[in-house]
Amino acid sequence: MSGFELISVIGVAVGLAMDAFAVSIVSGSVFKELRVRHALRMAFFFGAFQAVMPLIGYAAGQSFACKMAAWDHWIAFALLASIGGKMIYEAFQFDAVEENPKDPSKMAVLVALSIATSIDALAVGITLSLITHSIALAVILIGVITFALSYAGCEIGKRVGHFFENKIEILGGLILIAIGLKILISHLLDASHQ
Repeated sequence: MSGFELISVIGVAVGLAMDAFAVSIVSGSVFKELRVRHALRMAFFFGAFQAVMPLIGYAAGQSFACKMAAWDHWIAFALLASIGGKMIYEAFQFDAVEENPKDPSKMAVLVALSIATSIDALAVGITLSLITHSIALAVILIGVITFALSYAGCEIGKRVGHFFENKIEILGGLILIAIGLKILISHLLDASHQ
């Protein structure tokens, strides 16, 4: 892999990891009992999904991507909006929050967040062949960078989030909804320009 290819792939990887990074900050701030194992689990899932999605896109080819592009943004929006809406609702359930702190590293929530934050990477997989000749190294870099940023996000959220108590849950829910809207609007705008 040449220097230019490496810089391009790292740029793509960092760009793809930003949604996972933001969600990790929110998750770290919401779950007051966050431990290293929770952060590692979240980072692993986000990194793995972010690595596998471009690989699927790369292998599936252009025809599958065109079919998927018709509804992938709706899936991402629905997942993020429903999880964000639930967070906002639960922020007002103060007693329930104190007695039962949420664990964003639970399997169902974690898989939904992983899919929602990595679904754009599916389309990126098709373009990876234009950026690099080494798909394996590109996928590894995407996974490792997402893992590192997601873990850092959990730690940042854990340290900063507790200053805001339940307000961070409302903000976190709004951030997840905003990420979903960003994905949805950018796809709809791209489609209207074609």
